[in-house]
Amino acid sequence: MNIGGIQVVATLLTENFMKLVKLFGTALVALSLSVPAMAQQAAGGQPDQVDQLAQMVGLSEDQQTEIRAIIDEMQGEIGELRQEARALQQQMQGEIKSDFDEDAIRERAEELGDVTGEIAALSTLMQAKVDKVFTQEQRDELDKRMKQMQQQMQQRQMMQQQQGQGQGMQ
Repeated sequence: MNIGGIQVVATLLTENFMKLVKLFGTALVALSLSVPAMAQQAAGGQPDQVDQLAQMVGLSEDQQTEIRAIIDEMQGEIGELRQEARALQQQMQGEIKSDFDEDAIRERAEELGDVTGEIAALSTLMQAKVDKVFTQEQRDELDKRMKQMQQQMQQRQMMQQQQGQGQGMQ
């Protein structure tokens, strides 16, 4: 994989990490929260992601507390790893020059792969721990909602493609 490909993978991991809900396992949804996003939403008076999830599937107060504890426990480590990944990407960018050091590039790329792999592992572990808090009925409701969201996204994409094709023919 080239540097651009690694950067794309790292960027996708970062973007996916900050989404409200993620698809995992057999279309189960769990939280993947970003502390800045939560702070921003709380400051704006909007419900945070745990509150939104609670409304969506009917989480009890105990479940909400448990999910928040899971997120708090893992968020710091994931954040540190994301910063490390960004630093490695910058180091690799610094090697884009006429007298590049292939060994340094490969070493940073391997480190970046390890870091992004750990981010993926911790994110998945966080999701699995959150999923463990749900009842089967809540999992079923999440699955149903996720399928609805996927259908809506597909419909929007189709509409956008049709609009783009229609403009290209004019």
